Formats: sequence, C-alpha cells, structure tokens
Amino acid sequence: MVLSEIFRPFIEEKPVCVMARAVLERLLCPEHLDELFDRTAQRQYTRELLFSTAVELMAEVVLGRKPSVHAAYQALSDRLPVSDTAVYDKLQHMELAVSAALVRDSAARAAAVIRTLGVLPPWLAGYHTKILDGNHLEATDHRLAELRTTWAAPLPGKGLVVFDQPTQTVTDILLTEDGQASERSLLSEVLPRVQRGDLWLADRNFCTFKFLFGIAGRQARFVIRQHGTVLGQLLGRRQARGRCATGEVFEQRLRLQDQQGQVLVLRRVSVVLDQPTRDGDREIHLLTNLPVRKATAARVAELYRQRWTVEGLFLEVEQTLACEVKTLAYPKAALFALCVGLLAANAVAVLKAALRAAHGTEKAAGLSAYYLTLEIRETYAGMMVAVPPEHWVVFGQLSEEQLAQLLRELAGRMVLARYRKHPRGPKKPPPPRRRYRNGEHIATSKVLAARKSRK
Repeated sequence: MVLSEIFRPFIEEKPVCVMARAVLERLLCPEHLDELFDRTAQRQYTRELLFSTAVELMAEVVLGRKPSVHAAYQALSDRLPVSDTAVYDKLQHMELAVSAALVRDSAARAAAVIRTLGVLPPWLAGYHTKILDGNHLEATDHRLAELRTTWAAPLPGKGLVVFDQPTQTVTDILLTEDGQASERSLLSEVLPRVQRGDLWLADRNFCTFKFLFGIAGRQARFVIRQHGTVLGQLLGRRQARGRCATGEVFEQRLRLQDQQGQVLVLRRVSVVLDQPTRDGDREIHLLTNLPVRKATAARVAELYRQRWTVEGLFLEVEQTLACEVKTLAYPKAALFALCVGLLAANAVAVLKAALRAAHGTEKAAGLSAYYLTLEIRETYAGMMVAVPPEHWVVFGQLSEEQLAQLLRELAGRMVLARYRKHPRGPKKPPPPRRRYRNGEHIATSKVLAARKSRK
C-alpha cells in the first residue's frame, strides 16, 4: 500500500511510531467503540460524553502522554463538550462489563491481524494453551473522604486475566471492585470460557475441586499447582522421571473425589527444586490430566514454568504503561484504566507479530518493550502535530490482510539493534551458607577463640 507523502519522514526515521499509531487507529476506532458501548452498557447511557472519548482520554494517561486524567482533560478540553466533573463522574461509574468487553474486543481485532502475520507455535502440539492469573491493583492515594482517616492501603479492585499463548494477547478479564476478595470467587465465571482442546496453566490459588473437575468435564486439559487444601489418595509408588531445568522430577497418580462423589484420577508431577521458591518451598506438586503420550513429567514441569509468561506481561505493562493510576481511587475508574492498559498491551502484541514476520522469531524475541515504548513516546506527539488526524483514518479502513502487509513492510525498515534488551551479566555466586554449632555461628566462635589465644 502506498501512503501519503506526509508519512515519509516518519516511515524512514521512526517506522515503529507509524506502526503503533496504525494499530491504535484500528483498536480505538470511535464508531466501533461507541457501538460496543451501546451493546454492552446496562445502566450508563450517552448524553454528551461518548464512550470512545473516555477511552481516548484514558489512553492519553495509560500511554504516558499525560501524567493524570485532569491533564489529559485539559489537553482535549477544546473537543470535550462537558466539564471535568462530568468526566470524572463518567469514569467512576464505568460499568465493569463495559471495561471487560473493551479488552475482549481489542483481543479479537488484534488477533485477526496477528493470525495473518503468523501466530506462535503451540507450546504443546494439539492443544490451545491459555494462562490464567490474577492481577491486583496497587494501593491508590487517599483521595476519597472515606479513606482520609485510615492508614490502610485503599485497594481499588482486582481482575483475573486470560492470556492466549499463540497470539500473545489478553483475551478476557474478570473484574471485581473488592480489592480484598479472593481470586477463587471469580473462578465460576472462568469455567464457561473453557473449550474443548484447551490447555489451562494456573498457579495453586486456582486449584479447587470444582475448577479441576469443571475443566476435565469440558474435555479440556490443565497443569495447575496443587493447593494444600486439595487432597486425595495417592496411588502406587512415586517414580523418578529425570530432571527438568529447576530440579529432579517425580510422578505419581492421585485420585480425587468431590462432594458429589465424582472421581478424577490425575497425574501428580513433583519437582524437587535445586533452589527453594520465594516462599521457601523446596518441592512443588503439579496436577495434570494430560496423557503421558502427549507430555512427559518433565514436559509438564516445563509447561508450568512457562506460565510466568503472563507475569512478564504484567511487568511489561507496569513498566512501560501507566495502567495503574494512583490518583484513581474509585474502583470502576481504576479498573477501566487497567482495561485500557491491556488494550494497549494487545496493540503491542500486534507490533511484535509484525516484527516476527519481518525479522524472524528469534530476533524479535530479543527486543526490549521499554526501548520500543520510549521511542514511541518521544516521537508520538510531534508526529501527531505533523500528520493531521484525517490522514490516519485510512488505517482504520484497511482489511486485516492489508494492515498486516503494511505492518510487515514497516517492521522490515526497523533497525533492531536500537531496541535490544540490555545484556545481563553473569550470575553472582550464592553467598556461602552460614554454619552454626549449638546456636552459635561457627565463624564467630573461631574468631573469639583466636582472640583468646592471642591474649
């Protein structure tokens, strides 16, 4: 596709900025977002402030272009027909269903382009891998009158995120305003999203009888770390199954029975760790219903380690995007900001897919999201001044194939050496273990003995 000459300087010098704006133009299409709001909203309605405008305003904060919602409002005040009070009122009453629908819609639109560019190969052949993890919003400022008399940290809410491995997008999020709520309270909403052929990876917080039996009942598979409350009957002897990257691997069958009398026989893969976890655990147990012919015990352990991909996503979003705004103490507004941040993360997934298509998976994997975001932030404002908004409309009108081809061409112009991750130095050796005798440090006792001998 041939673009207008007005884009040429940025295509030649900063193609990643043009790519970023092209993807956002598609995901933030005002007409599409307003239609999404009309389909999803139950109580809110549009009078003067459109939903698409609220998303655009919050995107200014999340993308780091403005430090606060009020600063974004002042920058867009000439286009906003309402007061700042009306904007805050709109945000603090944003329905959770609307915020969650924003994430799902962005993932669907992003995935359509990513599939054209090429998805990542599955972690386990024959299964569609999904990762389930919780995201707790950080404590906000004590801005509400009810919070000013307490030292307790105001937690504006949390969400359960579903991460799709082949497309590297966040496909769904389940939200609650209760920052103290257990993640398990949202599991009943996850089960309807389980499909046949899925492989779900999750931590022990999500290990419950209902969830395990529910996944198995839907002809899907799982690898979930065993929780101490999920006990069953061990069958047979524990067998050694070699090593994985983090320790020795063992396997044993486990028989579970729920309150309704249903029985489920699973594989219990145990890893005796070379180094203890942050909680001090030296052995972890993984429950899976994967058949042995599909995944050995060592492969099951490796799949669970790859679950940290979603933790890397959360860290990347936190470091490069401002989706947890400390000044937004109202839960609905804070969770809306989180969802706009996940929309931006799905846009980044499209950029990475274009880079993989142009330069190969191995080279693209070594890029730093921080440096990519930094260059976009440095150039974005000037680019939007030099290229008027009407010139960007063309990107929202392209088909998935046309947009994918354009992104691939722009990605081919990028010099990847500018965005390499900082190489890590060699690992420091662990400190020597402190040895004690009768409660006294041996080195200390030797020093005291030497001092006495000198006297």
